[in-house]
Amino acid sequence: MLALPYFYEPTILKGNTHFELSEATSKHCIQVLRMRAGESLHLTDGVGNLYTASIVEADKKKTVVKIDLVVHTPAPTKNVCIAIGLLKNTGRFEWFLEKATEMGVTKIVPLICERSERSNLKQERMQGVVVAALIQSKQTWLPVLSEPITVAQFIDQHPASQGLIAYCEEGHKTALKDISNSSDTSILIGPEGDFTESEITLAIDAKYTPVSLGETRLRTETAGMVAAALLLYKN
Repeated sequence: MLALPYFYEPTILKGNTHFELSEATSKHCIQVLRMRAGESLHLTDGVGNLYTASIVEADKKKTVVKIDLVVHTPAPTKNVCIAIGLLKNTGRFEWFLEKATEMGVTKIVPLICERSERSNLKQERMQGVVVAALIQSKQTWLPVLSEPITVAQFIDQHPASQGLIAYCEEGHKTALKDISNSSDTSILIGPEGDFTESEITLAIDAKYTPVSLGETRLRTETAGMVAAALLLYKN
């Protein structure tokens, strides 16, 4: 049995019996997939709900579907926030966003660091990458992708029960694989060139624990993925 086509529709409301698909989803269903009335599809609102729906009115701009079934998935038991330095190469940053979404990271915060070579982000494009990864991996919880902020702003605005910082500079660090499990963790990952001493000091003064991701020096996006894997899949 073929899997049903899967789409993200953030404006759908639980309790609806019928719903008009967005123009983009309508176009994909009718023009690309050539779906017709009576055919079924899956929709998610990105906040845990999976809708099974059937097409009532097939239109390339405003297809109407009937909601046949709603299944709710509880929120993730582990909240993992990756605050990661912006990269000069946007393609590598997009790769990180895609993979972090597939893995189930709950929040991604692009960081403007003192050594960052970029301070802005095409937010709409990056959000599109996250949504596409949600659809590809068939999840129902969309990670939050924040606007870029500084390290100081992140520390001030994102309290977590467990705060961690990974950097290359020598010093006493705990291996991330040995860090105790937590239901709410934020980890800071530096940009190309790493965090500055003042940024590291700021985080440590705010009770962030210095951690090591291994014996080798990792690219920023690789460090983000290693951190996500170790935090999400720890027993």
